[in-house]
Amino acid sequence: MGKSRQAEHKALIDWLLLQVDAHAVDAVLIAGDIFDTGTPPSYARELYSELVVRLHAAGVALLLLGGNHDSVATLRESSALIELLSARVVPSAQAPEEQVRVLPLRGSGQPGCIVCAIPFIRARDVMKSEFGQSAAARQNELLNSIRDYYHATYAAACALRDRLELDGGARLPIIATGHLTTVGASTSESVREIYVGTLEAFPTSGFPPVDYLALGHIHKPQKVGGTEHVRYCGSPITLSFDELSQTKQVLLVDLDASGLQSVTPLEVPVFQRLASVRGDLKAISAALAQLADQTAPDRTTWVEVCVSADEHLPDLAARVQALTEKLPLEVLRIRRERGAVAAQLFDNAGATLDELDPHDVFDRRLDAEADLDAALREPLTVRYREIVAGMYDEGDAA
Repeated sequence: MGKSRQAEHKALIDWLLLQVDAHAVDAVLIAGDIFDTGTPPSYARELYSELVVRLHAAGVALLLLGGNHDSVATLRESSALIELLSARVVPSAQAPEEQVRVLPLRGSGQPGCIVCAIPFIRARDVMKSEFGQSAAARQNELLNSIRDYYHATYAAACALRDRLELDGGARLPIIATGHLTTVGASTSESVREIYVGTLEAFPTSGFPPVDYLALGHIHKPQKVGGTEHVRYCGSPITLSFDELSQTKQVLLVDLDASGLQSVTPLEVPVFQRLASVRGDLKAISAALAQLADQTAPDRTTWVEVCVSADEHLPDLAARVQALTEKLPLEVLRIRRERGAVAAQLFDNAGATLDELDPHDVFDRRLDAEADLDAALREPLTVRYREIVAGMYDEGDAA
């Protein structure tokens, strides 16, 4: 919504390094979406480099997986350089045996675990399209191809573990990564669908029997299928207003030769406060005042305002902005929620266009635009009403 998250990410890196030292962490793993876009701004690249350098100085290995937001070329361009700094980046899915990595223990440099380092899998990475193939057939083929790819990578990891044991090494735990939606995972509005039209979600039963499976893509931290060893850590900062109820976290995973020992969530502090207020204008006014009282003098709270009212308010944006004037609040989005009377009218499954007037249709269309800038909504509404009024005037004259 036009706001930079640079300060939050900088604070996150500082906090993360403190956790690494406090818990004697051997390796840090990021399961995809290093960046939010394929062409990240310069400050994001600088923070990326800072993270690599600081973890290297701390003697901690770093494994970075490409996500669906990431550009393979962008991640690959510096991969050779950061490998000299104890970091490995896996931009895309290659041959299964090439995806296997060994993460060393901090200090000794001895192997600590084996990783099936699998990033976001694009369909073209694991299958070829066939002319005339139905959607159902393509979906089934993609599911089978992803499953086969995971199991082939796991087999390569097991073979490497066997070789290391024959050389006198201890049994190493095997973990895997993934950047995809699994069956039953709970998403939020800022999560982009990645297998639309082919494979919406991958079944947990398709994964190999690894000791731990670290998943990315879903922003909400959660266990998958109630299992301890298959988890999404979630995004470390809030990325949409519907994530406000979530406690953001990173996961501290402890493994040894016998497998998974424990998973401890480490709660990430809130570096930028966000809030959502809803109700009619009177209720919103009171909620905003209370929110301002709870905001530190040197901080600003980013706010989403959801207005529920049956009457049309053409100057809604101006009214809301007036309520926050001189308060340590910044309104990023204004949404209109239909009240009880309107809900009965518009949510009626039998409603037709004949039962709606032009203003109702236009308002509903604007409501569907969740990211519409609040400052743009009012002039659009005013202009639309001028056009409609002009059409009616012409009709009367005729």
